[in-house]
Amino acid sequence: MPDLNQIIQGDSIQILNDGPEGWVDLCFADPPFNIGYLYHGYDDQKDVTEYVDWSEKWMRAVHRALKPSGSFYLAIGDEFAADLSVVARRKIGFHLRNWIIWHYTFGQQTKMKFAKSHTHILYFTKSAEGFTFNADSVRVASARQTTYADSRANPKGKLPDDTWFLRPQEAAPHGYFEPGFDTWNESRVCGTFKEREGWHGCQMPIGVLNRIIKASSNEGNVVLDPFNGSGTTAVSAALLGRHYVGIDQSSEYVGYARKRLEHALSTQTPTDAKRGSRVLTATDAFGRPRVARRGRSTAKSA
Repeated sequence: MPDLNQIIQGDSIQILNDGPEGWVDLCFADPPFNIGYLYHGYDDQKDVTEYVDWSEKWMRAVHRALKPSGSFYLAIGDEFAADLSVVARRKIGFHLRNWIIWHYTFGQQTKMKFAKSHTHILYFTKSAEGFTFNADSVRVASARQTTYADSRANPKGKLPDDTWFLRPQEAAPHGYFEPGFDTWNESRVCGTFKEREGWHGCQMPIGVLNRIIKASSNEGNVVLDPFNGSGTTAVSAALLGRHYVGIDQSSEYVGYARKRLEHALSTQTPTDAKRGSRVLTATDAFGRPRVARRGRSTAKSA
């Protein structure tokens, strides 16, 4: 098993297949969409068959690494969502729980078709039952509560549905999402947003990862991102008290993501300190954190 609480440079298929089986509680993957996007050191215009075959290989590696109780979220575009769903379910054996549509404003504008303003997030589990799903941690206020004052409403709120309409919001202090700050209103990360790191063009909003990680893992669980990219999964997992492993083929992205993680952990807010939740704070140049309490002084990376 890779050492926990680090971001690794390498091939995720090889790293996961060389390691043991059944050590990951939750995997979030936002792979290249094969639409010709410019990544550092990666060809995003593979032949269709080559791309689907490659996707099957890395998803099989994820399936192998997941515990029987593990969950897998796949963010993917229109072009291959159906293909990869079939591969994951019919060929590998994942169980599809939800086909989530993440709808965002500030969609990519087009000239010859309707503007694209959504991403698919496919929520799978390795087993049909026995998986983690923390309903109370992700409930939102229902219309019965906010509009109709209906006494029959669950006072805890309702579970979000499978269409996530996440509107734009002002960035939270330090550029990171905080619970209670307009909780589920998140746009995609646009060029002028405070949250944007600037060195990776496909940065996932931390609010989306917070929802997924809260719902499908517990404190102390292991969260894996086989396409670490800008490092949002690692940041969210660390701030929520989970262990994390991020893998990326680009040494440049790995270096930037480690710095982003270190900055996130060094700029925790008074709200974090009051909650007293556990986080994993980086202690060396490789981004390997140690367990600490929010609000207490900890060593930082060199």
